[in-house]
Amino acid sequence: MASGSPVSVVQASLLGRCPRCGQGRLFAGYLAIAPECSVCGQDFRAFDVGDGAAALVILVVGAIVCGLALWVEFTFQPPLWVHAVLWAPVIALLTVAFLRWTKSALLVLQYKHKAGEGRVAD
Repeated sequence: MASGSPVSVVQASLLGRCPRCGQGRLFAGYLAIAPECSVCGQDFRAFDVGDGAAALVILVVGAIVCGLALWVEFTFQPPLWVHAVLWAPVIALLTVAFLRWTKSALLVLQYKHKAGEGRVAD
C-alpha cells in the first residue's frame, strides 16, 4: 500500500495491520497489541480498546448461538447432551475468531477518528 493512500478500516482490521501505513503488524501475540508499528513507528500504547471488544463479541456470539440452538431444538429436538456437545466448541471457536478482529477494528477506528481521553474544558 502506498504511503500516501488512506488505509481501509476493514482491511486493516481483518488483517491486523497498522491503521496508519497498513503494513506493520498490530498485534505482538494473538491478542496482545504491539507497542508500535514495526514499519512506520506509529505508537499503539495511546490506544485502549478496554473490554469493548469482549463485550461486543459476547453479544454477537450469544445471539448467533442462541438463534442456532433454537433452530436445532425446534427442527431436530435432540437430547440436551447434544446441545452441550455441539454448542460449547462453537462458542469457543467463534469467540476466538471474532475477538481478534473486533479488538483490531476498535483500535483502527480509534485511530481513524482520532479518539482520545475525554477532557473537561476550562
